[in-house]
Amino acid sequence: MTEPAAVSSPGLSPGEPVDPTPRSAGARDRLRAVLIRLRGGDLGLLPVLAGLVVIWVVMQILNPIFLSSANLTNLALESVPVGIIALGIVCVLLVGQIDLSVGSVSGLGAAVLAVLFVDRGLPAWLAVAVSLALAGLIGWFYAQVHNRIGVPSFVITLGGLLGFLGVQLWILGPKGSINLPFDSGLVVFAQLHFLPPWLAYALVVAGAAVLYATGAARASERRRAGLTAASRRLLAGRSLALLAGLGAGVWYLNRDRGVGWMFVFFLALVLALHYVLSRTSFGKSMYAVGGNMEAARRAGVNVKAVLTTAFVLCTTLACVGGILSASRLAAANQSSGGGDVNLNAIAAAVIGGTSLFGGRGTAFAALLGVLVIQSISSGLTLLNLDSAYRFMVTGGVLLLAVSLDAVARRSRVSHGRA
Repeated sequence: MTEPAAVSSPGLSPGEPVDPTPRSAGARDRLRAVLIRLRGGDLGLLPVLAGLVVIWVVMQILNPIFLSSANLTNLALESVPVGIIALGIVCVLLVGQIDLSVGSVSGLGAAVLAVLFVDRGLPAWLAVAVSLALAGLIGWFYAQVHNRIGVPSFVITLGGLLGFLGVQLWILGPKGSINLPFDSGLVVFAQLHFLPPWLAYALVVAGAAVLYATGAARASERRRAGLTAASRRLLAGRSLALLAGLGAGVWYLNRDRGVGWMFVFFLALVLALHYVLSRTSFGKSMYAVGGNMEAARRAGVNVKAVLTTAFVLCTTLACVGGILSASRLAAANQSSGGGDVNLNAIAAAVIGGTSLFGGRGTAFAALLGVLVIQSISSGLTLLNLDSAYRFMVTGGVLLLAVSLDAVARRSRVSHGRA
């Protein structure tokens, strides 16, 4: 009887058996894996991070006030409403759809809130709940028209853009504007509430600890499955880097007013969506539907339910953004959700790395993308340049982001990754 031949790998001498014990991937292995992904067109968040650094350096050179703690605090707060709307756009783009009505839905949500809270005298929490329910119903309606009749989401939401803008103007009536009380909880939350320094530092320490704990748990799962995993030294280094970076950022912002509660709320939404997308079966279903809808259906994914949830999440988050925008301005008016809100939200999701072709993107795309757009706006405002330059620069950055996405997609196809 012939003995089975010893299994060998390219990294071992001929005849030397493979060690079945899973090993930890060190920094060199991780760097090699990152380079392989980059060559394969998987750029991740690298382009937007590089772009953000370039924008900040250029703006700081042109105006030394740009990176002051006061301006960065304002920049963070101004980013929140559009950033939350962009978070919903990430959801629909992941499943290969689009929502062009998020600006109108956000304005309608703000108008409904103002009418119920100020004119009708309802408690603020109840007015917010009704606004969110109405927005969720709009998303459900979009999904039903798409799933049952087959109308493209581009057409459905284009109609919604016009229709719900009309509803917003009708609700506000001839006066066209409703002021929110300055002492109401919504306005105070959006304008005046900042974290105490000790709590901000405590959250930074907690975030670094959670990053290490989740990384260690995932590494243990991979080792039990016989796969390579990040070493404890690498995980500790990553957590310490996060601790140092966020700690320095919090220290710098605390030189002015500190970290606003509204920005913390935005970060919490980003982390919650990131967990859903990366750690739950529903999140994997969203990527599967956006990557190949027919393959996902054949694999047993309830495609219609996934699309419905994505649309509902998008319109609900648009309403949240509209409510926070009205709270920050202490008013809801006919221009709420208008202007460039719609385009900025979509541009933020795309600039942040979410693919227009579906199936690729993360929740952090909304955070980084809106920081890019708001940085351009803030920097040009400090230079006393009007909106024309802001539109041109933002349009150029958007074109660059979409071009990078198209080139990366072509590279992934050539490497068999798409």
